[in-house]
Amino acid sequence: MSTPSKIGPNSIIQTVAALEAKFGKKEAEVLLKKIGQGHYIGNLPSEMIEESKFHAMVTALQKEIGDKVTAGILKESGERTARYLLKVRIPGIFQKLVKLLPSRPAFKLFLFAISKNAWTFAGSGEFSYIMNRPPEITVKVTYPTHPVVGNFYLGTFTALLQELVNPKTKIKTDIRQEKKIILCKYRCEI
Repeated sequence: MSTPSKIGPNSIIQTVAALEAKFGKKEAEVLLKKIGQGHYIGNLPSEMIEESKFHAMVTALQKEIGDKVTAGILKESGERTARYLLKVRIPGIFQKLVKLLPSRPAFKLFLFAISKNAWTFAGSGEFSYIMNRPPEITVKVTYPTHPVVGNFYLGTFTALLQELVNPKTKIKTDIRQEKKIILCKYRCEI
């Protein structure tokens, strides 16, 4: 039997933070308990987690609070994850270098660097990008979950690209379920 794929703990940490920002701490805790995720209250992960834990939270939230609210929570969670990455994980010297480049080369260098660590958010899925006009990022989520999960990646990519490549970056999404895969395409106007 293969080992379960793992992803970064920010998927859970920042989703809980986004819930607290939206509903307040008490109501967020009530919601987490109601959807069977109460074990995270005061006990957020500090190491890589099995991707199943994040997807279980996404699916439970979607069933309880619906697509629209869950999409907003996950987009906010992705933005918070991006801020964490900029502060703690992406070296300052790399950030300065990318910001010095014109948008397209900056995008290409940044996405090349991300592709080396894509497993930390894609888990068992796949990450790719192409330098079309406009460039496009693709995340294939192969773990069973709800398509609303694509908003987490949207928030992360938008915040990172606006900070490092071009503050006017806009992303058009095409998130769809194709058989057992959730295909998330992000066309980036940089």
